[in-house]
Amino acid sequence: MGWTVVKRKLGRAGSIKQRTVRQREWDKTYGDGNWAVGYVLDGEFISQDDAYHSIYYASYVAHFENHPKDLQELIITAKVLRNPHAEATTGVDLQVPAIQQYLDEHHLHLQGTQVVDIGSWQGKASHALSIRLSPLHIKFVHNPKITLEKFWQEKKCLAIWEED
Repeated sequence: MGWTVVKRKLGRAGSIKQRTVRQREWDKTYGDGNWAVGYVLDGEFISQDDAYHSIYYASYVAHFENHPKDLQELIITAKVLRNPHAEATTGVDLQVPAIQQYLDEHHLHLQGTQVVDIGSWQGKASHALSIRLSPLHIKFVHNPKITLEKFWQEKKCLAIWEED
């Protein structure tokens, strides 16, 4: 028994409405609780929830370790972090929680006075740092030749639980 990938390249999660419709379709097709969105790493399927820590968060950890000036600039500039794209589209926000988790786990606190966007919306960003910390520019921790966003969107797949 185990996970079997039934569809690759799912694309963006979309708005809350789009996600709900798609998830209801998967419930009807595969059964409630019998499917999961995730990734195949080293030949093994891992759910998106599990992948968040080992891929998304880990990519931000690697970025801050390799670019300590970005971390320092973030700490001294920001009072609040926001994802303008997720706010505008009701999309899923992973970058702000990943950065906040990094700060929390390293006992760091934002000391600035500004709202700092992590990413952009319609070509606008609050700071140059917003672009540098966007998943469109953060390197994927397991393959720095591609960005986190490219991996997260292009390698996403749907798997179903199958009994032997």
